[in-house]
Amino acid sequence: MSLHNTLYKLWPFPGGIKTAGKKELSNQQAINSSKLSRYLSIPLSQHIGSAAEPVVNVGDSVLKGQVLAIAKKDVISAMIHASSSGIVIAIEERLLAHPSGLSSLCIIIETDGYDQWIEHSPEKNIQSLTTKQIISRIGNAGIVGMGGALFPTAPKLTTAVQQTVETLIINAAECEPYITCDDILMQKRPEEIILGILLMKKAVGAKNCLIGIENDKPEACQALINAIQGYDIPHSDAKIEIIQIPARYPAGGEKQLIQVLTGQEVPSGKLPMDLGIICHNVTTAAAVYQAIYCNEPLISRIVTITGGAIKRPQNIEVLIGTPIHNILEQAGLDKEKVEKIILGGPMMGFAVPSVDSPVTKATNCILVSAKGELDSASPAMPCIRCARCTESCPMSLLPQQLYWFAKAHDIEKSQQYHLFDCIECGCCSYVCPSNIPLVQYFRSAKTEILIDRQEHKQSNIARERHEFRLQRLERIKQTKAEASRLRKEKLARKKARDKENDNKTDKNNDLIKEAIARSQAKKTLQQAQKSTPPKATDK
Repeated sequence: MSLHNTLYKLWPFPGGIKTAGKKELSNQQAINSSKLSRYLSIPLSQHIGSAAEPVVNVGDSVLKGQVLAIAKKDVISAMIHASSSGIVIAIEERLLAHPSGLSSLCIIIETDGYDQWIEHSPEKNIQSLTTKQIISRIGNAGIVGMGGALFPTAPKLTTAVQQTVETLIINAAECEPYITCDDILMQKRPEEIILGILLMKKAVGAKNCLIGIENDKPEACQALINAIQGYDIPHSDAKIEIIQIPARYPAGGEKQLIQVLTGQEVPSGKLPMDLGIICHNVTTAAAVYQAIYCNEPLISRIVTITGGAIKRPQNIEVLIGTPIHNILEQAGLDKEKVEKIILGGPMMGFAVPSVDSPVTKATNCILVSAKGELDSASPAMPCIRCARCTESCPMSLLPQQLYWFAKAHDIEKSQQYHLFDCIECGCCSYVCPSNIPLVQYFRSAKTEILIDRQEHKQSNIARERHEFRLQRLERIKQTKAEASRLRKEKLARKKARDKENDNKTDKNNDLIKEAIARSQAKKTLQQAQKSTPPKATDK
């Protein structure tokens, strides 16, 4: 088994930037647990795909770990579970911490304070589990991609099983400044990660496993090495390599990490699985461990609470559905210093619409910056065509050109220049000397294109429905015409038969009359013959 190969060949990825990490603020303490909130607001859509369907009603009593909503069949979806015991007091729309600022259907639980689990017990026969059983339990646990993608893990593994996967890549880079939830998980619970990795490796049948970790996390790296050495891993699972990569943002992007570790570039419009690669986050691996070994669903996650306006920066394991303001208070929010409250990091995060919004499976960091801590958004100036944005783009795009197309609302050109390959990492905006909010333009352009596609789709549906209606009316018209023709033909045949029958009847009547006349004539003749006296005869 290769634990750590310092000579492992690495490949560079284009662009990227060096940022101030600020990770030391929160990665030196133990993982704390959040205080139980009186109310939990659990969204039914915490994943890419269709929202889960609720299976509880208002007034129901629920236990911790109980299924609240099931994944929809035949579509991408994920299960939702109760984070604590209590009573369902509402199922209604609530505001979410999401860039759109939109609300979503949530199940509201008033907790009872007992935090009582459903009946469950640890799995004893791990080695006997089949691929199908592993994936099924992962699906039942509601696990999604915890690195930010939020793609349900079970369907992703199922697709991988149907293809040939050579390499499982575990993303342990965590490249964005301030965020340390993955780092602290690797330091404190490395065994869970390694055992979860082995389960996923077995499920997809991968021959190799590469754990990519940035070289600014020596404690986490050593903890993973120690965890691997501490287990008697079967030879078939033994090829696991922990590889340190340069700390350069965004090395933790899926395509960038794949390129650094394998030298392969995922083509535009393709997926890693097209290259025989599947990528998962370390936190996802730990969630798989909890689901299989402990038989516990995904009802909590580690969240980094940090920033200059936080008195005690730390990582807290938070129950899903806990209001954001609860954990900010627990970490010591200094309200007088607050400038911004950002969900995520300073590069890809977004402003929290309301601190009453709940923590979800997607929440990895809450950054509360003090005044002047982050670069303030200075007024944008005209582009000076310095090309720094192009040099920093990790996807080898042309941000300057995309900016002009987005500004001009040129949808066709934006797509021709691969706008949707943009991972919105923020490198271009970070290096722009003109302070142009490039990523905002790209997000807006993407939204515009998606709306245009949706409108085009609706237009096609309306056109198809109209054409179908015309075809239906034409079929009805033809059917009626055919029925009318058949009725006329039937009537004509009936008339012909009736006429023929009338002719036969008239002929028969004539024959009858003729027969009657002959009979009467014969009878008259006979009567006349009887009444005539006989003639005299000569003697």
